[in-house]
Amino acid sequence: MTLFGASENSIGYAIEYFNIILAFFPLFMLSNMMNAVIRADGSPSVSMASMLAGAIINIILDPVFIFGAKWGMSGAALATVIGQTASFIISLIYFFGTKTFKLTLKSFIPNFKSFSAALQLGASSFITQMTIVIISLIYNVMLAKYGALSHYGADIPIAIIGIESKVFTVVINLVVGIVLGCQPIISYNMGAKNYRRVKHLYRNILFCAIAIGLAATLIFELAPRAVVGMFGAPANIPNPEDYWVFGEKTFRIFLSLVTFTCIIKMTSIFFQAAGKPVRAIIASMIRDIVCFIPLIIILPAVFGGIEAILYAAPAADIISIIVAVALTITFIRSLKPSRPDENAKAVLKPSKKGVIITVAREHGSFGKQIGRVVAESLGIPFYYKEMTALAAQESGLDKEFISDLNANSPALMHSLYLSTDVVRQAIIAQDKVIRKIADRGSCVIVGRAADYVLRDYENVVRVFIYAPEKIRIRRVMEVYGDAPEEAKKNIHRSDEARASYYRNISESTWGDRHNYELILNSAAGIEESAQTILKYIGK
Repeated sequence: MTLFGASENSIGYAIEYFNIILAFFPLFMLSNMMNAVIRADGSPSVSMASMLAGAIINIILDPVFIFGAKWGMSGAALATVIGQTASFIISLIYFFGTKTFKLTLKSFIPNFKSFSAALQLGASSFITQMTIVIISLIYNVMLAKYGALSHYGADIPIAIIGIESKVFTVVINLVVGIVLGCQPIISYNMGAKNYRRVKHLYRNILFCAIAIGLAATLIFELAPRAVVGMFGAPANIPNPEDYWVFGEKTFRIFLSLVTFTCIIKMTSIFFQAAGKPVRAIIASMIRDIVCFIPLIIILPAVFGGIEAILYAAPAADIISIIVAVALTITFIRSLKPSRPDENAKAVLKPSKKGVIITVAREHGSFGKQIGRVVAESLGIPFYYKEMTALAAQESGLDKEFISDLNANSPALMHSLYLSTDVVRQAIIAQDKVIRKIADRGSCVIVGRAADYVLRDYENVVRVFIYAPEKIRIRRVMEVYGDAPEEAKKNIHRSDEARASYYRNISESTWGDRHNYELILNSAAGIEESAQTILKYIGK
């Protein structure tokens, strides 16, 4: 508690509250986890009811325990944990009647591959949450340090900033709610390459963010004392007027550019919805990590005084809004009109009962060409590019977008990119199409993790085709005209993207021999490799 800025006057209250909260913390963590699972299970109303029940119980019990029973901080803590326990019980009851899965004893055996995938996809959220903790820690330490050197003392700045944080959260959450509400619409239209509507959505969301920010700014500048007063009058403070004066300065200076903050937060979430995680992270972290933390350390040291800390937020907002605007302008300019739709050309081909061959391949191993020869020899349908066109018809997304999922994936952030809403829609559409193709009968399907998608189907031969790197480099140079180093770089990038895609949807390792019936070195050539597959099928 001291590390986070508690003083001699507040440490007793902090420990009294925290000891009770900590005892029930496992229930709080489990309740949050279960709420996420309930939403994913297709019951968002149950998740919302669980959270609302806990919040309402907390609100009702707070005055009863604090003032009625005169339990003080212990009463506030008990009201909180009772509300959390109610949320936990509601969520727990739901798990006895889930829609898409059933819990058994085997469900509680650790699956470390699942943990690995979750850690990768959750890294961004983890960084965001830890950023909040680090900011709070450093901020409170600086307030306590410089507050103690001022006539305000350490307690007043920390108390006022606590109020500011709650009010600021309300304002930002209004913006976040609007952007998140539009997120699936943004994602869908990005995937469908309906860029006109994406731009229209951005303008509307931007207008809402600016309106909320300006309204908040007017309130903070014109009536800061009224805002602070909503949280109660100070007690046990030698000079109460200092409390109100510092409160006014905090809201008028620290939150003077809250409109910029709203735009920055909106921009970050917008980029997430648009499938641009790198831009989203830059827009999000530039304010808090790159600018704000250094400024709250540097400004008071250079200019002296507790008031200098208050200028850290507007200074960070000015720098961050410049970056956010630059990222947005370049992104909007990159949204070129899509080409005429060609999705309707793809059709499911007639087939017959028989073997289904899935071909996974390293880049440059000629797996696509080998698969085509096998299909022609057996007289069965061959699916490669046709699969993405069918998926486009299934989902309404653009064929080129689906086809280029791996090509568009940032080299260092495959998992994060593949977790965005628009990409998940494309993956789900592809899976449906692959199953429709397999349901029609014998065929050859190249790529798109078809071996995993059809893992429960009978008569599936899963083939993985590879070749020595030197041979693959030579083939890529011949086909694409790449220079040697460029060919090598493209091979590694393509294979890494395919492996990430496979791991993301299957939790398995791409190219692992346990996932295939036949692993083939294509160094001998296309025809020879195709004959090897045909002989294997014949046996």
